[in-house]
Amino acid sequence: MHQEPIRTAGQPLGTATKALIMLHGRGASAADILSLGRHLHVGAYALLAPQATQHTWYPQSFLAPTAQNEPWLSAALAAVDHAVAEVVDNGISKKNIYFMGFSQGACLMLEYVARHATRYGGVAAFTGGLIGDEVHPTTYAGDFGGTPIFIGSSDPDFHVPVERVRASTALLTKLGAHVTEKIYPNMGHTITQEEIDLANNLIFSN
Repeated sequence: MHQEPIRTAGQPLGTATKALIMLHGRGASAADILSLGRHLHVGAYALLAPQATQHTWYPQSFLAPTAQNEPWLSAALAAVDHAVAEVVDNGISKKNIYFMGFSQGACLMLEYVARHATRYGGVAAFTGGLIGDEVHPTTYAGDFGGTPIFIGSSDPDFHVPVERVRASTALLTKLGAHVTEKIYPNMGHTITQEEIDLANNLIFSN
């Protein structure tokens, strides 16, 4: 599963100096998430978007026990890892790799970077949190070395409770990330212009 070719946009990977890996939400597509690139300050970046099988990275809620989302979750994490490897193989260092995701894609993206914490260029999570029935610190390792991370979400949000967002922020901070968390009252399950502006200022302004 999740074996479809990675969709690309932006600058050619072979000549770009920065890369943004973009993860779509449940029911969406790589093309959908790539279209957000025109709203971000990433004109000089190579954009890469893996495609989830049947448009879902894992079948259950991200709050379900991890075992209930296997083997889909492991395959999804492997798909992200494949995109990272492709970027690195083209000569772009991890400190120039950026990540962005929405909803289920944001959850997967945060889970991936927390399991592989190192100095990345930056991370923008639009409505997401770490995966599992609880946040288990022993699952995660590494040091973000000050990587800027933006997490925006609604309170309430039908899919992503604010308590999980805050627990995720705490864990990412403990791993050395510089996290900006923004909770919007009654925003709904969407991405707003204010979030995009913040992500551009905090993550994509370098």
